[in-house]
Amino acid sequence: MSTFYVVATPIGNMGDITLRALETFKNVDLILCEDTRETKKILSKYAINTPTMSYHAQSKLAKVEKIFALLEEGKNLALVSDAGTPGISDPGALLVSKIKESFREDAVKVVPIPGATALVAALSVSGLPTHEFTFLGFLPHKKGRDTLFREIAEGKRTYVFYESPHRILKTLQSLVTFCPQKKVCIAREMTKIYEEFKTGTARELLEYLKQNLVKQKGEFTVLVS
Repeated sequence: MSTFYVVATPIGNMGDITLRALETFKNVDLILCEDTRETKKILSKYAINTPTMSYHAQSKLAKVEKIFALLEEGKNLALVSDAGTPGISDPGALLVSKIKESFREDAVKVVPIPGATALVAALSVSGLPTHEFTFLGFLPHKKGRDTLFREIAEGKRTYVFYESPHRILKTLQSLVTFCPQKKVCIAREMTKIYEEFKTGTARELLEYLKQNLVKQKGEFTVLVS
């Protein structure tokens, strides 16, 4: 039997790597990385010399076939993304799905190694209701975007999604349009030096970012009550 580990890595602060993740990295035959350069920062810090290979959204079929061949040989593999938990708004989800479709459970065991995820970290300190929430991943750039904002406006639970610094102002403007009264929390650069959490109406947050250009930088998790 081969084992395919889905390993969470830090979303920023390197100290958030788990002992179990490090042990897994040491013992597998190969680590599949969204970007090998990012993963090697962790491996170098902890003096781990396990070989790596890239696997990302643009990887071709030949790469999947190579991964399958290694599993058929009985090799143990680990999958990581650049940050956080693979498969959550991440191309690793497709690979895991293909493996579970193509191999019997007694041939390849898929094992999660839990750890950091921006979604849960943001929820835990947002102050918004967390007993029930909907995660939207990254919002579409165009098609279906307004439909999602209408859903958020009419929804009775907390909504969470990821946003890039290039679209955060546009997103907040849409929230002003569709749900101006709802409480919004933006989590920026979580676990990093410039980590920040800001709560208010969409308009208040929009004005805050417009007046503080440096605050528009970084990766955002947005939560709407």
